Amino acid sequence: MNDDLLGWLTDPPHTGGLTAGTDRGIHLADDRGGWTFHSYREIAASARRVAGSLAASGVGPGDVVCLLLPTGFPCLSSLFGVWAAGATLCLLPPPSYTPEAEYVEHVAGILGQTGAALTITSAELAPVAARVVAAAGSEREPWVWHDDGEEAPVHLPSGLALLQFTSGSSSRPRGVRVGWANLAANLSMIHDRLDWRAGESTASWLPLHHDMGLIGCLLAPVSRQEDLWLMRPEQFIRDPVRWLSRFAFAAHTAAPPFAFEYAVRRLGKRLGDLDLSAWRTAITGAEPISPGVLERFAALAAPAGFSSSVFLPSYGLAEATLAVTVRSRQTPLKVVRVDTGGLRLGGPVTVEAERGFTGGAGPAPSPEDAGTGWMIGCGPPADGLDVNVLDEDGKPLPNGHLGEIAVAGPSVTDGYHAGRTGSTRIVDGALRTGDAGFLHRGELFVLGRTGDSIKAHGRSVYVEDLEARVAAATGIARDRCAVVGVGDADGTAVTLFVERPEGSWVRKATTALRGTLGDETTVTVVVGRSGLISRTSSGKPRRRHMWEQLRAGRLRDSRVLETDATTTGRPL
Repeated sequence: MNDDLLGWLTDPPHTGGLTAGTDRGIHLADDRGGWTFHSYREIAASARRVAGSLAASGVGPGDVVCLLLPTGFPCLSSLFGVWAAGATLCLLPPPSYTPEAEYVEHVAGILGQTGAALTITSAELAPVAARVVAAAGSEREPWVWHDDGEEAPVHLPSGLALLQFTSGSSSRPRGVRVGWANLAANLSMIHDRLDWRAGESTASWLPLHHDMGLIGCLLAPVSRQEDLWLMRPEQFIRDPVRWLSRFAFAAHTAAPPFAFEYAVRRLGKRLGDLDLSAWRTAITGAEPISPGVLERFAALAAPAGFSSSVFLPSYGLAEATLAVTVRSRQTPLKVVRVDTGGLRLGGPVTVEAERGFTGGAGPAPSPEDAGTGWMIGCGPPADGLDVNVLDEDGKPLPNGHLGEIAVAGPSVTDGYHAGRTGSTRIVDGALRTGDAGFLHRGELFVLGRTGDSIKAHGRSVYVEDLEARVAAATGIARDRCAVVGVGDADGTAVTLFVERPEGSWVRKATTALRGTLGDETTVTVVVGRSGLISRTSSGKPRRRHMWEQLRAGRLRDSRVLETDATTTGRPL
């Protein structure tokens, strides 16, 4: 597998039986609605020239090199050039819609942990990259990408492949040390679960600094030397049809549930006018998976040749390289309804109902079906991975009991860079993930972060379930609201962030929250425009960050309402 990852970079290419020719490569979306093709041979030659320039700049094996580049040819050339130079790769998020001061602070916090020998950027991003580097305490100027140097020989893979930073949804991002063997094991599992066939291509819009985008959507096809159609996230937001239209011939992708909810919201019945007949797999994860979201998409897209068997719900995390469980195409989708009112860590989970997946076989479920305890299985553990559910003392629980998910196997990395520790840790050879879930009929079902649960009347209530209930009660899209549990000396307290002007929905939302948590619950509602909810690279709300911003009075263009049982809300 290491030959598959790097062998094609050599000249002549050595790819373990694969062909690094001129007929296959990566199609990059441009800003005019078209695509620019770069063959693997062209990318390899550019990467070798970058490797030569890096070596001339003093970069060698064991060094960490960071990339601050948007998805594009310079990013691909640099990414594989860093590996060709024998260095360790770390991709930083490029600027998006975040205010610059907040962006610089966030990325400098990541860069400062890497001890990077060099940061590669573009001429356009050089000014903001210089501010990031300076804020991280480095005196070395960013290195502006160019590939006009002498080609260097490709180093054999050794040492550390990648520093993959966690999303930072519940704590400061931490750099996960991903080795070459970790990458090889995880990619092998992904190819197996996707039943990958020669000649199949991939289409993606996911950012490359996120593990699902980098490993699941870039390295998976590159290691097989198959065609890839690659967009930037903002291009998908502007025109989701551009991504979807690739599945007239592309077979594979990975995406969070947000992508399918967004497509339904933007396109509705027009989904049926597309050609999606070549689409075989969509690894779906990175955030809580609502069965209703997938079912609505499948029902609307069925006339376009879409089959609900495309969906492969999954569970994974950076500390396990990427994927831990992925449903195989041969396994029917399982949807269960659990008694959320009886959830307790260490206790049994009551499965009240179980049904098949309805997507495409009947009418699309209404949004009101959400928030009623329905969950979708994320598949069984991959071969070679051991998944257990543990109680608070770290002891394995029987199937059907709620606890912390623990993972062991060849994809599990050796920890965090520079000795950083956190709530996710390795104990007795197993990775304690900090995520809560249970095993049912051989599949893993995931509820959310243990640290994001709220104790109410002796039971555990997960903020993801609260968000689903708010969406069901108000009709607000799930990606437009986020719940944060906060400390309150007088009892349970939550803050609800919603990207919508205040209105009658406030009463419905607070009623739904108190109906789950208790009438005595203190509910604060924060309303604002799109962008109020800060998100990680994988789309998860940065709950701790949002709460800290609220307390510091740094939330821009927002309005804070304090509610009670009889009012829709009044300004604080």
